[in-house]
Amino acid sequence: MICIGATLYAFEIPNYFTWIDKKTNNFIGIKKTLAKTGLAIAYFNPLWIFRHLAFIKLFSGNYEQINSHLLTIALWSFLANIPISFVANFIIQNKIRLDWRFMASAIFSAIMAIYYALSETIFK
Repeated sequence: MICIGATLYAFEIPNYFTWIDKKTNNFIGIKKTLAKTGLAIAYFNPLWIFRHLAFIKLFSGNYEQINSHLLTIALWSFLANIPISFVANFIIQNKIRLDWRFMASAIFSAIMAIYYALSETIFK
């Protein structure tokens, strides 16, 4: 997972955050705040969580456990985490400068990676 974080995630997440800034550049006030926060939450959606869980299964040699049940777990994990994710992404997208957002997101993602790994047990 460290290799995935250092390659795939390190490439796609900063690019997405830059895209969010460009997409919301013309917005102001609460509309901009909510748009940036919502777009960040939309990125870390059930499919993203599924992919993360699938990587865990792949790297642990449990290929047969990558199935639709894992997608259901990802959906419940996403829904349960919306309040926490909303607050964290609000802070990351609206209070932290763009050049520090990836670092802030990486710290939050490291914490969430533990939650995602546990979500299989929590939402079984």
